[in-house]
Amino acid sequence: MKQEINIKYPMLEINLRKVHENVKTMVDLCSSQGISVAGVVKGFNAIPEVAEQFEHAGCTYIASSRLDQIIKLKNYGLEKPFMMTRIPMFSEIKELVKFASVSLNSELETLNMIDKECELQGKKHRVILMFDLGDLREGVFDKDEFVNLAEYVENHLENVELFGVGTNLGCYGAIMPTEENLGRLCTIAEIIEGKINRRLEMISGGATSSLPLIIDGKMPNRVNNLRLGEGILLSIDLEKFWGYDMKYMHKDTFVLKAQVVEIKNKPTYPVGNIFIDAFGTKPTYEDNGIRKRALLAVGKQDFGLHDKLIPQKQGVEIVGSSSDHLIVDIEDCNVETKLGDILNFSMYYPAMMYLSGNESIPKKFV
Repeated sequence: MKQEINIKYPMLEINLRKVHENVKTMVDLCSSQGISVAGVVKGFNAIPEVAEQFEHAGCTYIASSRLDQIIKLKNYGLEKPFMMTRIPMFSEIKELVKFASVSLNSELETLNMIDKECELQGKKHRVILMFDLGDLREGVFDKDEFVNLAEYVENHLENVELFGVGTNLGCYGAIMPTEENLGRLCTIAEIIEGKINRRLEMISGGATSSLPLIIDGKMPNRVNNLRLGEGILLSIDLEKFWGYDMKYMHKDTFVLKAQVVEIKNKPTYPVGNIFIDAFGTKPTYEDNGIRKRALLAVGKQDFGLHDKLIPQKQGVEIVGSSSDHLIVDIEDCNVETKLGDILNFSMYYPAMMYLSGNESIPKKFV
C-alpha cells in the first residue's frame, strides 16, 4: 500500500468500532455469568477516544494502574467510577481519594492514610483487599493476616469501606487461574463475611488470564468481577497461548502502519565476528542464503519487541529490529513490495502498550 497524502508514518491506526464491539462482546459474556467488568485502559495508555468505547459498551468500572491516566479520563468527561489497580503510593493518596472510587490495597499503613485523607476531603473510598494466591506480586500471603486486615478495615476505619477482596494471577509468577485457587479466594471471602456479619460486594477474580474459566463455564460462582484489558482489546493471547477459538473477537483493533525505506538482497547471516547488539544481547542467526529484505522506518523505541508484531501481508516474515528499524524478509511475498509502500502489523499487548504511549507515533482513528 502506497503512502496516503498528508499521513505521517509510522502510525498507529485504531478502529473504534471494532474496539466497541470487542468490549460489548466480552461485557455480555461476563454479564451472562454475573460478572462485572473493570475495563483496564493502561494497555493503550488511556487514549480518551478508546476509553470512551469502554464506557459506552458497558464496562462497570474504568480501571488503570496509573493515577495520571485516571485523572486524564476524569477530566475528559468519562462518568463511570474509576478503579485504581496498582497498590497506591503514599505520594498519590490525596489524588487517589479525589479521583478514584475504588482501589486495590494490601498494606494497613496505606489504608490508614487513605482513611485520614478521606476525612480531610469529606469523602468515602472503597477498597478491595488483595490476597496473594501464589503469583507473588501484590497481596497478603498469609490467610490469618488477611482476615485480620479485613476486620480492621471494617471495624476501625470510618471513611474507608471494605468493598471486597481480589487477587492477581499470571502477571509475575505466570500462575494459571483455576477453579481451585480462585475457589480458595472465595472460601477466604466467606470466612471474612462470617467475621463481619455481612456479604462482601465484590470478589475480583483477576484479569484476562481468568477468562478461560468464563469461556469454559468453570468460574467459581462467588467471583463477580474481572479486570480486563488484553482480553477486550485484542484477544490474541487467548487464541495463541490458550488455544481458544476467538473468531468472534476482532484481532486488528490496533494496527501499526510502517513505511518501507530500503529493499535489498542480503545474506541472512551477518558477516564478521558476532559480539553484542545495541541492547547488550548476543543474538543468534540462521544462514538461509541470500534473501530479499525490506527495511522499515520503525524500531524497538516505538514498539518494544519485534516478536510482538504480526505482519498482515502474506509472505512477510519479521527478521529482527534495532532502535529505529524493523527488518522483514519479503522473498516469499506474492505481491511485490516497493519503496514507499506501507506494511501493516497487528500486535500483541506489549507492542500496543509501547506504541500507544509513544508521542512520536501519530494515532489515527477509524
